[in-house]
Amino acid sequence: MGFHFVISQAQHWVKERIGAGDIAVDATAGNGSDTLFLAGLLGAKGTVYVFDIQAEALAQTQTRLQATASKPDQLANVNLLLAGHEHMASHIAAEHHGQIAAIMFNLGFLPGAASTIITQTSTTLAALEAALLLLRSGGILTVVVYPGHEGGQAEAAAVESWASNVPPSLAQAIVYRFPQKAAAPYLIGLIKK
Repeated sequence: MGFHFVISQAQHWVKERIGAGDIAVDATAGNGSDTLFLAGLLGAKGTVYVFDIQAEALAQTQTRLQATASKPDQLANVNLLLAGHEHMASHIAAEHHGQIAAIMFNLGFLPGAASTIITQTSTTLAALEAALLLLRSGGILTVVVYPGHEGGQAEAAAVESWASNVPPSLAQAIVYRFPQKAAAPYLIGLIKK
């Protein structure tokens, strides 16, 4: 048996740090797999804020939630927001600031859609700064980066640089990567102190 793929590893790290009734953020809805994962973990008393700039991504996420959930009343309250993740602080209820248990980013582009619509380094870095402030002590931030597509390498390098410059007194950072595959996705994680 090999190592976990990066998305599975991100979910593994998050599962260790959150529980029923917590608050979480899916910063990039994509096809909704992280949203469904978070909503299931948090249960009916939990809350998930979900961001994407593409209505198609939010629609796919909604469809996934409806189709996969045999008991929708056991899922967290999911707030689908047609907004860039860099604006998350203004869309998350003020009483949830500093209370978020987990924030998950899955960068790149929406699978099956136009690969020209990608996450942008400048907005991603702004979103990461906001995310760090929104997390509670002990909260986790995961970022799956995709260096293999156009613009992905620059964004991945910028995110890794950002994480390495977060003061250790604020958060602990880690990189989970398969070094034999330079263009493969990899995972950057932070745990807030």
